[in-house]
Amino acid sequence: MKKSQFLKLSTENGYSLLELVITLTVLSILIMGTIPLSQNAVKRQKEIRLRETLRQIRSAIDEFKRDTVGACSQGDANPVRGTTSRQTTGNAIPDPRSRVVIDDCKIFDGENLDRYPPDLQTLVDGVRVKQRGINLGSGRAFDEKNASELNEDKEVTKVYLRELPIDPMTGESDWILRSSYQEKGSESWDDINVFDVRSASEEEALNGEKYSDW
Repeated sequence: MKKSQFLKLSTENGYSLLELVITLTVLSILIMGTIPLSQNAVKRQKEIRLRETLRQIRSAIDEFKRDTVGACSQGDANPVRGTTSRQTTGNAIPDPRSRVVIDDCKIFDGENLDRYPPDLQTLVDGVRVKQRGINLGSGRAFDEKNASELNEDKEVTKVYLRELPIDPMTGESDWILRSSYQEKGSESWDDINVFDVRSASEEEALNGEKYSDW
């Protein structure tokens, strides 16, 4: 085969150098364009998990608070200074969603007047509770048990969180805590109770907000 015929055949069956360069350039542009999209997709998934985790923790805090209404009405092991437990909780009306009342006064001290959980670990470890006896939502006895069963002294522990949640943005359980006696945005926790939590991440979300403001 002559040299001219070989070059002609190669040209007809393959790509020229210019065509290869153009093809690789287009592919590079497409790849570079998809990287931010994939990064944003991963970030968006983390944001969804963060919102769900915050909702889970805050719901557990609210549920704990509901169960403190009427707590320790038979005598507080650590009464608030200058008051009795009946004065602090006896007049409050229990939330119909609360089926039990916390029966462990040792977890409250004289500073935690609002009786939110003293820390997040308490929600994981659980607290001793007792049945309220009457389901205020339906007017029927708790779980339709009779009065004698309701009056039985059974030690029951209620857990509000299965485990201490991890912040998807930091990879740690390093939540910023705020008590009911602190202003929103407080940087340090006063160790009195846990009224709210927020992320320790200072990064910005896709919507421009800081995760620590959620």
